[in-house]
Amino acid sequence: MQYLKTVLFTMGMLSGAIVQADCTPPDFKRWMTDFQQEATAAGLPADVLKNLKPDSAVLKRDRSQQVFAQDFLTFATKKVSANRLGLGRTHLKKHAALLKRIEQEYGVPAEILVALWGLETDFGAVTGDFSTLRSLVTLAHDCRRSDMFRAELLSALQLVQKGDLTPAKMRGAWAGEVGQLQFMASSYDRYAVDFDGDKHRDLIHSSADALASAANLLKINGWQAGEPWLQEVKVPIEMDWSLARLNNRLPLEDWAVQGVKYADGSALSGTGAAALLLPMGRHGPAFLAFPNFEVFLEWNESTVYATTAGYFATRLAGAPVLRQGNAPVNVLTVGQTQQLQAKLQAQGQAISKVDGIIGEETREAVRQVQQKLGLPVDGYPDPELLARL
Repeated sequence: MQYLKTVLFTMGMLSGAIVQADCTPPDFKRWMTDFQQEATAAGLPADVLKNLKPDSAVLKRDRSQQVFAQDFLTFATKKVSANRLGLGRTHLKKHAALLKRIEQEYGVPAEILVALWGLETDFGAVTGDFSTLRSLVTLAHDCRRSDMFRAELLSALQLVQKGDLTPAKMRGAWAGEVGQLQFMASSYDRYAVDFDGDKHRDLIHSSADALASAANLLKINGWQAGEPWLQEVKVPIEMDWSLARLNNRLPLEDWAVQGVKYADGSALSGTGAAALLLPMGRHGPAFLAFPNFEVFLEWNESTVYATTAGYFATRLAGAPVLRQGNAPVNVLTVGQTQQLQAKLQAQGQAISKVDGIIGEETREAVRQVQQKLGLPVDGYPDPELLARL
């Protein structure tokens, strides 16, 4: 799934509220014969796929992902738990020397890597036990995203050919992600590095290789050493909410003029530009998202995941616990969000998926409608907007 927006292909791209396939896969035996011929012609070890059959458990999971339909506060509270924070701080100390070497090489702070490590696999403890090749065969044969997974399956065979992994060792998450940082095969091949010096790129068993490879990925995709990524702030009760969107970076002094302050109430200071990120609208938590935040979205395009990862890293770096915002947020259910998306789609808004997930596409459509209806243009839907539609 090497759209550059999802180089790791964690659950973000799998996260439809209830995703239904509206097509019929081809005959499996014929499909496998054709694929093996293609792989063999490319010089890849297609024989390792012999006797593999589709895994119904993989298809079941593919059809029922809801994780990113959760609102940010719900998701972040679960993921950035006291236990995970404690383990993260322990790993920062335990691997301090390694993380320092990685930062010197790639410019990515230890807190960033440990936060992603914790979110992806609980610091390497839960990497998954699905056969990677079988999972990829299943999803490549399935008709819903066959081209994408066919390419990943070819990349997996390349890893076998190069000696990075053996078929028996290729075990991971149900959608084909492997290793302590959950790389898809194409990302493994492109970004993995041998950082422990054993002449193998082993992202499953080597924490050094896994963490350094994650840093390499982030650096290549734009991480700027020494620059901030996310800063929690406090917004006023009223301001020009239409300014609060990820594609609108403004100088800090401009946000100060709007009444934005640090979370403790002190005035903004310093130079640089950032976007104002309101993951749950004007009443919920608020952040200044600096250019480095965009790299989290390269890792996983889900705004909920990316914001949670950035927030987790700030906590590991010493930030206090998150504020809940200025007022309670009336959150739509998954079903209500699907209704909203269907109504927006019917009005001609650019909604490609009715999936119950409030992503950037839905937020932009919501802004357009809020503007027309004379509502605060914060990009976050609520029951009032649904009722008005």
